[in-house]
Amino acid sequence: MALTSSRVRAVNAVFETGSFAAAARRLGVSQPAVAQLVRDLEAEFAVALFDRHGQTLIATPLCRRLYAATSRMQAIEADALAILQQRDELTGGELRIGLGNAMPGMALIAAFRNLYPKIQINIEIGSWSAIMAAVVDQRVDVAVLPEVPQDNRFRREPCVQQRVVAICHPVHELSRESRVSIAGLVQYPLVFRTRDSATQRAVDRALRAVNLRATPAIIVNTREGMLEAVANRLGVGFVWEHGSSRIDRIAKVAIAEIETESPEYIFSLAGKRGKLVELFYLARSLSRSAEGAAMLAAP
Repeated sequence: MALTSSRVRAVNAVFETGSFAAAARRLGVSQPAVAQLVRDLEAEFAVALFDRHGQTLIATPLCRRLYAATSRMQAIEADALAILQQRDELTGGELRIGLGNAMPGMALIAAFRNLYPKIQINIEIGSWSAIMAAVVDQRVDVAVLPEVPQDNRFRREPCVQQRVVAICHPVHELSRESRVSIAGLVQYPLVFRTRDSATQRAVDRALRAVNLRATPAIIVNTREGMLEAVANRLGVGFVWEHGSSRIDRIAKVAIAEIETESPEYIFSLAGKRGKLVELFYLARSLSRSAEGAAMLAAP
């Protein structure tokens, strides 16, 4: 089913103007073309978007809901097109990015680099508290982290939902399980992160929820240290589910007490409004789905 950009524009123009004729004048196309786009959409999804009263079209409740969603989409599209048209102007500059996990931040950086290959990217990777401090101290311009507080100092926008999972070596007996309980995990040697880690705070909350305490066999201060410890069979560890693209010598197992997903945010200081920061937020918007790129290319 095709919710194309041209159909969305036609429906929204009719919604805003109240008639096919007025919508056609706004869009610079013929009245029959606008009417056909609206009718095609109604027919394809078997819905009614407008009630006809003479020459006036009244939006149905469904159409009002659709407009509320797609008008935001059109605003993003307009911003995207405006910035993409300025692409050739961006022949230099530097963007400093902080990451708590390699992913999804590296995927966002890849999307940004595809659009603006001449911009130099400097990346700082560290613990949750280190990256928070880097943003506050302006060592980085923008960052990607979970558990960013709702604070007036920050501008934050969610980019992915994920949860903490257990990780073990592929030959470990846990690797055959799709889910394990916290009580089941504490039977094995565990690898913990330091207390300034958002990953470790999620694990600690899960332990407290079932009144358990665990003494780790190993404590590491970085995500890479966690991955290497597990890959070398030193214990069972914990990572954000989509925090790394690494798959060698690592098996992921869901934790029964950590079912709820949490948002990972792209964020910056609220006053940090430079062009490159805005472009990074935009790259996040465009990379959220293939449909975003398809809409920009649609007639």
